[in-house]
Amino acid sequence: MKAHRVAHKLWTEWHRQLTLALHSRIADVFAVDIHPAAKIGKGILFDHATGVVIGETPVIGNNVSILHHVTLGGTGKACGDRHPKIGDGVLTGAGATILGNVKIGESAKIFAGSVVLIDVPARTTAVGNLAKLVGGKETPAKHEECPGESMDHTSFISEWSDYIILCDILSYI
Repeated sequence: MKAHRVAHKLWTEWHRQLTLALHSRIADVFAVDIHPAAKIGKGILFDHATGVVIGETPVIGNNVSILHHVTLGGTGKACGDRHPKIGDGVLTGAGATILGNVKIGESAKIFAGSVVLIDVPARTTAVGNLAKLVGGKETPAKHEECPGESMDHTSFISEWSDYIILCDILSYI
């Protein structure tokens, strides 16, 4: 994270060639690809950061936990501001992919392996490939804790296990 903060500072001061060289070396050594222009808040946790890819225009809030192989990228269909906006206290599970200029609300959870192309309201869980909001779009189930700090991936599973299994089955059809 310190290396990104140095690269981000150099990027904002228009030392682009030096920044890109540093970015390339960071990616080689740590197997993490975070664009120097990405805006990342305080208290971020990259838990086993291997394989993390973060594009140029995302904004990541404070106290966010990002597990390994997470991608915050563009869809390839837009220019300019084309990456996700991640609110404070969000937890993104291993292998999650969040694409496009979508908003992930404060203290939301992105379940491991999910592909998110939609906005996720605050304190809501997104599950599946393509992700659906647990409980349904009109009335998503809410949780009160801050998953980015608690790292609780499972608080919704007992009441939604049938839904999750159905999502997994449907993703293979």
